[in-house]
Amino acid sequence: MAETFLSPVIEKLLELLIEEAKSLKGLKRDVESLKDELEIIQPFLRDAEAKSERGEVNDAAKVWLKQIRKQAERIEDVVDEYLYHVEQHHRQGGFVGSLRKAGRCVKSLKPRHDIALEIQDIQKSLREIKDRSIGYGLRPLEEGSSSRVTDVERRDPRLRSLFMEDDEIIGIDGASKDLIRRLTGGPPMRSVTSLVGQGGIGKTTLARKVYNDEEVQAHFDCHAWITVSQSYDMMKLLRILIRHVCGAVARMEEDCTKEELISVLRQHLQTKRYVIVFDDVWHRDFWEDMKHALPNKENGNRIIITTRNVAIATSCKENSCDVIQKLQTWSSEMAWLLFCKRAFRDYENEGHCPQKLEQLSHEIISKCQGLPLAISTIAGLLSSKEKDDIVWRKVLSDLNSEYEKTDIPKILSLSYLDLPYHLKLCLLYFGIFPEDHQIPEWYLCRLWIAEGFVKETKNKTLEEVANEYLDELIQRNLVLFEVKNGVERHCKVHDLMHDIILTRTRELCFSCSSDGTKSHIEEKSRRLSIRDTSENVLERVRDSKIWSIFLFDVDECSKSFLIELFNTFKLLKVMDFREAPLDNLPKEVGNLFHLTYLCLRGTKVKVLPKSIGKLHNLQTLDVAGTLVRALPIEVNKLRKLRHVLAGSFNGAIEFGFDTFCGVRMGEGIGKLDELQTLARVEAYPNRVGFAKELQNLRKLKALGITKVTADMGKALGASLEKMNGLEMLYLTSIQEDDVIDLTSISSPLCLRYLQLSCRLQQLPNWISELHNLQGLVLYFSRLIDEPLKFLKGLPNLAYLHLYQTYAGVELHFEEGSFKKLKNLRLLKLEGLKVMKIDRGALPLLEELELGPCPLMKEMPSDIQHLKNLKYLCFKDMPREFVIGLQQDGGADYWKIQHLPYVGFDYNKHKGWSFDHYKLGSSDLLKFLQQQAS
Repeated sequence: MAETFLSPVIEKLLELLIEEAKSLKGLKRDVESLKDELEIIQPFLRDAEAKSERGEVNDAAKVWLKQIRKQAERIEDVVDEYLYHVEQHHRQGGFVGSLRKAGRCVKSLKPRHDIALEIQDIQKSLREIKDRSIGYGLRPLEEGSSSRVTDVERRDPRLRSLFMEDDEIIGIDGASKDLIRRLTGGPPMRSVTSLVGQGGIGKTTLARKVYNDEEVQAHFDCHAWITVSQSYDMMKLLRILIRHVCGAVARMEEDCTKEELISVLRQHLQTKRYVIVFDDVWHRDFWEDMKHALPNKENGNRIIITTRNVAIATSCKENSCDVIQKLQTWSSEMAWLLFCKRAFRDYENEGHCPQKLEQLSHEIISKCQGLPLAISTIAGLLSSKEKDDIVWRKVLSDLNSEYEKTDIPKILSLSYLDLPYHLKLCLLYFGIFPEDHQIPEWYLCRLWIAEGFVKETKNKTLEEVANEYLDELIQRNLVLFEVKNGVERHCKVHDLMHDIILTRTRELCFSCSSDGTKSHIEEKSRRLSIRDTSENVLERVRDSKIWSIFLFDVDECSKSFLIELFNTFKLLKVMDFREAPLDNLPKEVGNLFHLTYLCLRGTKVKVLPKSIGKLHNLQTLDVAGTLVRALPIEVNKLRKLRHVLAGSFNGAIEFGFDTFCGVRMGEGIGKLDELQTLARVEAYPNRVGFAKELQNLRKLKALGITKVTADMGKALGASLEKMNGLEMLYLTSIQEDDVIDLTSISSPLCLRYLQLSCRLQQLPNWISELHNLQGLVLYFSRLIDEPLKFLKGLPNLAYLHLYQTYAGVELHFEEGSFKKLKNLRLLKLEGLKVMKIDRGALPLLEELELGPCPLMKEMPSDIQHLKNLKYLCFKDMPREFVIGLQQDGGADYWKIQHLPYVGFDYNKHKGWSFDHYKLGSSDLLKFLQQQAS
């Protein structure tokens, strides 16, 4: 059954009925009746939401929707408050046990707010609201049915992409020529090319340019362009396709079946060479049906599909000839060309930007973030305005409202509207964070879990399901990401999508935000984002039932503010205070019975109160980067804990061994058997006992331990071998010179990320067998044997960071080695003199950071072979090295002239620095000459 915002409410009532049936006693019938009432309303609600998203509801129906939402939230509050009061009176017993003991005293627990009367009042309100639904034109909408398609009758916001003039289409010549070659050449078997990318990226424009090309038109016997869209009728599309390819040859009766229509197409196309474009495909089922109508004869038949969803493109790929072509956002150079072409098409110097508008134009373009639709649309808007800097600056300041006047929001909103309900919630969560804010995937997924967005699935953890949700949003090109350290995705949404999300969050009262200059606290909302200042915020939201609170760049976070917060919002589930100016966590935090997520990361908090042990529902405790050096023993009572993140990495100017720091935890850590993350903690004084106790934590996915000693090696190895799901491991020895022997591990681990901060006599053999390893960091190892020969064959290694890892004089990257490595950092290799790079080594390397290497006088040999290198940084390299780059006619300099960026950093607090300049610029040459002199 399709979900609505009532679905989680019904589930909550079901859980209450199943788990607490005995304690509810007289309430059970009321709760069941309430659940039944909600299930009756669900079909009406599905119809209302579907019509609302298509803009087909009147104002009265919008009010009806808001009334239903209000009652749903009221039900959740009643359940949460009931459980909270039960817990307050029965702290000593277990959660379920306390409810059963309290079954006879509900009235005494809530004398002022009797739950039975509250439920009955909600039921009465729901019945009245339901009875009004028919009058608002709503009808029960069951699974599988669909509302009447009216999109055809309304203006299609994508029409401009279909019928652009030739002089408007720029920047896709290379892509169009490649696609034309693929259509008119290649193997004779039928092939499908899927153009994939986010809305507004130019899929339709590229497909239309290629489809209309004279060479393509002449090459094929039959041509058809079919716009599919979200709400499509397969029978109707088959008839349109027949009309395109058969013309007047085939006359079809109205009562023809799907099978008959497919037969007509197959028969006609048997001997034809055809090219067909299916534009704007949203559902996997479409191709599964349509492909049967297109015979797979070896006539060189070609099909193009445009879609926003990678999964749909993948489902269309059936043989080696099929291609998935992902369209990326445009570079700043291409964005500038498109902008000037559109904005100054009628200007006296056609296509050229006047100098007085250059800076403003670049600022406007940067807001578009490389999205061609946005660039073209805003440039077209500016083309009709006076070429005056005051006028253009006003457009820049009002850019969001200017976008609202265009078709951009409608086009981008289609992707949101196509999501199932649970993914809509996940996407809306990006509206809590500031624009362009990057969010680590683990952070995002744990927040979704804490909010209850993620449903349990058989044989999968909630974290695994949450990652699947994120994968789907990425496949749909709604979420963008950047991989850091080879393994960790940092996610964000395009700024234009962020604006759309903010509009939706306000409409749905999903979240609200407040800052020093403006606030959007207009409706009762469940999630509060406080930015810049916390002054007077609580006063404005006092009547709201806040579940989640986030602080961003606030100027103050006093103890009195926190106590008022805890006392006012006792149903808090998520409390994220990362980087807040906070140095104390009041003991009153222990009263937040429903709290599942507590983040103090980056604050100055030194001590956690013992009352933290009362947070029996806590799943995530994040005190990483704080001044907390010990967790209270009461933490070991929190049996629902899934993630403990602690300790710090002090990135000081002079990086050293003492920059790693863990926290102490009391003995008994093995009782927290739900833990999936434990990083970073100190080994107990009884370190061997600590290592053995870890054997109980069989669900660990990430483990970080500091103060590891040599005598822990075997016991630690035995525990690690039993953690079948361990993906990330961080180990730091108690002292820099302590040698940790990890060679006893025999079973191969499934690690994706490994960081060892310790002395090693040799690299353990098992490291070379980590076929899933994507990131490897080795600090202070001081290996005598060159490590590359042990690491070169790791098939998935994307990130390699070596710091004081090797004491030898030469590193040799052999041909065919490190096939997937993208980021390489070779730091403080004080004995290194020579670095060789064979042709064919490091084929995907994008970033290289080198230094200090005081004995290296020359550029690494054959660095010009690194064709994918985008960034090169030399840190604290000897002056002779830098001078050598421009001696002898600058031969070494010209080895790296193809790089987009280069950086030099020679002890910034003492000497010179030169960062991130484009190579080939006069600035770089001038810099090198200055160093030579």
